[in-house]
Amino acid sequence: MLCGADRRPRFSRGWVRGFGGRGVARTVAGPRIARVFAARRIPRVFAGPDASQRGQASVEFVALLPLIVLALFAGWQFLLAGDALWNARAAARAAARAQAVGGDPREAARDHLPAPLERGLRVTAGADGDVRVSVRIPAVIRALDVGRVAATGHFERQGP
Repeated sequence: MLCGADRRPRFSRGWVRGFGGRGVARTVAGPRIARVFAARRIPRVFAGPDASQRGQASVEFVALLPLIVLALFAGWQFLLAGDALWNARAAARAAARAQAVGGDPREAARDHLPAPLERGLRVTAGADGDVRVSVRIPAVIRALDVGRVAATGHFERQGP
């Protein structure tokens, strides 16, 4: 393949097998080797993509990068919501046990929550032994308000 004003052969990057039993770099090959390759009709085994498609994978990656980041943020937010629900259930059980023996359900719930969830804690104790614990879901992006999750625990009153 000839190119440019001086009409020198241009070679794509890569290695070609079959010339003298060893690999020959096409980028360093001169016109003499080009004639030998043309005469022997050695196939381009590791020839790169066509010049019109060079960089296509990079363009596609850059175009999809915001979507990939958004999917990662959404997945992480989903995990945070599940963790908040799991911790709210544990805190509700602890608060119901504390209320059943005459303790403070709010303190028991606070003791069973990690520090980031304590800030949005709401505890509602009922007369029948039900305790409802609600916590705010931590957001991946702090400017967003994702919402709350709630759980209810129940223990019958213990003792006289």
